[in-house]
Amino acid sequence: MGSRQRVPFRFRLDLHSGVPVYRQIIDQVRGGIASGSLSVGDQLPTVRQLAVDLSINPNTVARAYRELELVEVLETHQGTGTFISAQKIRGGGEERSRQLAQIVTDSVARAGAIGFTVEDLVEQLRGLVLEPSRRR
Repeated sequence: MGSRQRVPFRFRLDLHSGVPVYRQIIDQVRGGIASGSLSVGDQLPTVRQLAVDLSINPNTVARAYRELELVEVLETHQGTGTFISAQKIRGGGEERSRQLAQIVTDSVARAGAIGFTVEDLVEQLRGLVLEPSRRR
């Protein structure tokens, strides 16, 4: 069969979600890293190319990339592009646990507000773990 070729990461916007577009880009990059769809050294589209692909203002993409650079998720090299940087683990175990608990609480609240149950979330998360290639 040979080596498995990775499918390029794709951004998808939901203009009816109420979540600002720049935030969706940030969340998708972070989600791609968490799911393994994006890895250290992977190159992202240029600001201009992503803006064209998503039919949005380039300033929106630039804002998302800039925020991700500030927290060292992305690094931009003049003339070569924007890449996923090596992640530094921030905070100790207790702080990371607190952050994860906050993410879970926020996710449950957002899902519940539109009619999903905790079981629905768990099922979706299991799908990500069992089939990470689905998200690529």
